[in-house]
Formats: sequence, C-alpha cells, structure tokens
Amino acid sequence: MDSIWSKSVELPHFPSLKGDVKTDVLIIGGGIAGVLCAHFLKVQGVDYILAEGRSICSGTTKNTTAKITAQHGLIYHKLLKSAGAEKAALYLQANQDSVKKYAELCREIDCDFQWKTSYVYSLDNREILENEAEALRKIGFYTEVLDTTGLPFSVAGAVAFENQAQFHPLKFLAETAKNLNIFEHTFVKELKENTAVTDEGSIAFKKAIFATHFPIDNKHGLYFLKLYQHRSYVIALKNAADLEGMYVDEARGGMSFRTYQDLLLIGGGGHRTGKKGGKWQELRDFAWKYYPQAEEVGYWAAQDCMSLDGLPYIGRYSPGMSNCFVATGFQKWGITSSMTAARLLTDMILEKENPYEEVFDPSRNMMKPQLLLNGCEAIKNLFTISSKRCPHMGCALKWNRQEQSWDCPCHGSRFDEDGEVLDNPANGNMKFCK
Repeated sequence: MDSIWSKSVELPHFPSLKGDVKTDVLIIGGGIAGVLCAHFLKVQGVDYILAEGRSICSGTTKNTTAKITAQHGLIYHKLLKSAGAEKAALYLQANQDSVKKYAELCREIDCDFQWKTSYVYSLDNREILENEAEALRKIGFYTEVLDTTGLPFSVAGAVAFENQAQFHPLKFLAETAKNLNIFEHTFVKELKENTAVTDEGSIAFKKAIFATHFPIDNKHGLYFLKLYQHRSYVIALKNAADLEGMYVDEARGGMSFRTYQDLLLIGGGGHRTGKKGGKWQELRDFAWKYYPQAEEVGYWAAQDCMSLDGLPYIGRYSPGMSNCFVATGFQKWGITSSMTAARLLTDMILEKENPYEEVFDPSRNMMKPQLLLNGCEAIKNLFTISSKRCPHMGCALKWNRQEQSWDCPCHGSRFDEDGEVLDNPANGNMKFCK
C-alpha cells in the first residue's frame, strides 16, 4: 500500500539522538511542514534541531496527491462572509506566495515540478461556482466559471485558477532535507519545562515548533476540540486518459484528479476517521465505469487534520505556551499550507512582522458548528462500551476492516491489529480494557 512517491525515491537517513543536547529551536515532526521549517531556519542562521519519531516523511507527507495550489475548494465565498474581504484576500495571497516559493525552490531541484491550472468543479450546482467566482473578483482575483472540463463526465461548471502547480513531493524533500540537522527515530514522549524527553536523551530548547500533524500536547490550546481527522484514498491508473489540469469536486464526498507522468491519480472515498466511507472500492467502481481499459498500479490512503472553520492553525501554540508554535489543521491542502506555515513560523521565531499572522492565529474564535459536532462525537465514544480504547483520551476504537486497523472516531488515532500506534495524536499503543 505504498504510494507512487515512496516507491520511486530513497530519502536520506539521519541518526537517532543519543544523550542530552541543547538548541535554540526544536522542531517536533519530520513531515513536509517540519522539514520546511528546518530549511528556512537554517537559511536564516538559526540554531535548530528537528526530532522525528520514525523516519522523515513517513506519515501523511508520503501519501499526498501533491497539488501546490491556493484554490482550496470553494473557500473564498465562505471566507468573505465569515471573515471579511481583508482576511480572505490575505489568505489568498499567503497561498499564492507559497505557490511562487515552491516554484523558486524547485528551479534548483529535479522534482517533476509542473505549472498546471487548478479546477474546482460541481456536478450539479452552478450557483455556488458563480458565488465563488464573484467572491474572488471582490478580493482581486479574476476568474470565470467554465462550462466544460477535461473530465470524462458532465459537470455544471468549474472555477479555474491558472498558474498553480504539482510535483513529486519526496524528490523535493529528499534534496531539501539532505543537509539539515535532523534526528530520526527520536520520539518525544514527554515535554517538561523547555525540555523534550526521548528514550535515549533530552533536548533543551528556547522555542519549539509542533509540526506533528495533530498536536501532541493536550494541556494547552484545546486542539482535541478544535480538530478532527479525515481519511481519503487514492488509486493510480495506467492507460487512463491524460488530464491537463488538477481537479477537485466541491462536494465533500467528491473526487479529485491529477496526472503524474503516464499515470492518472484519482482521490476520494473519504470519511471521518473511525466512520464508514467508500474507500478504495468507490474509486475502483468509478475507474471501471469511466476507464475500463485502465490498469491499477498503486493505491494508498492519507489522513488530514480538519479545523473548525476551514483554515489552518499556524502560530503560537496557546497563550499559556508563548515560546511554542504550531502548524496543523491543513484540511486537504497540506503541501501549500506547509510552505505557508514554515515561512510564517520562521518570521515569528525571528520576531519579524508577518501580515498573515492574524489570519491563521490558533487562538481565534472557536464558536463554530463543527465544535459541537466534535464534542458530541467525543462524548458518544467515551461512553461506548469496548475493550479497545485509545490511549489519547480513552475513546472507544472502531475496527477498520479494509485497512485492518483500529481507528478512533474522536481524534483520529489509528492502531494496527496488534495495537501498535499508526497515527497520532496517541503517543502510545492501544489499551486493552477487561
């Protein structure tokens, strides 16, 4: 179940921590967000250490579809209504800046970078597309709703973003991480006063960045209420039609499409972690209908942290942890959001002003409908009778038959059939209650 990215790249390896060390900035987590934070801190001459519990890019980063885009679904119409034109425009600019920064870095790295047009399509609702295009025009981005796309089925229309991009994420990261100060297989099991404790030593720090996908500290920030996790699935097809752009359905249960070399990548089948969904079978049924001559040559799954309002949490971890920073809640747009996070957090570490700080502030208003849904899900599963419990906060686990894993519907931790942790926020293996 390895992604096509994992099959084609050998990532650099790094030693594990042995003994006690000190650093100005500790980065916890070696996915793309953590690696980019390390890269930009190194460029600025900052003393840093990156600690990764397994090997770098072994989590969600290796399972992305690797779209580099500021078009995050139909978000701008929603943002215009909920946050106003200024913040909507800043969110657009932050992500457009990230697309450009990738283009700049990829000029020096052979990572199959390609400029593409990105499309959000709707099967049956042109009005919401028109609303999105109008919202974009109000914040200075001019686009129209197209009648047709290159997809093999009819649509009500699509909103296009030109000059977006795609690449091979692990080719990019293999080169970017090569000379960084990284410790692999260095699992941070406890945080004390300005010290991270691991099995083989400790790391004393002045500032810390949590780039762990789901934040690992429950005592501050209320991330166990502000986040839930969502799984999605991908298949890679050979001998399928070539698509010129990158596509995503505006509907939560819809599909996404992009190409890589001679392969077509189809994503979808998603569901809240611990719930039921279409998974790979939904994608295979679709492929059989529209690409009957195609051959499946790969399949994999990813897991995304979902925020309350559709925007990432990037900034100070919480008011009570002023020397700690976080990057999480990237929704389905982790590649672009990781670049945005790394550049913003580097400025915050250096105490430089950044125009995007307020937009992504993790301490912003939590009063959103999703907060109630997250709370109800947690309460329901806390009181569900089950011998399999999540060590994160004690929720009952659900058996995921297709992926052969125990999944937590509360916060998204996952475990293999023997109880070994696969996905955080759990930082230990599954508990068996008698």
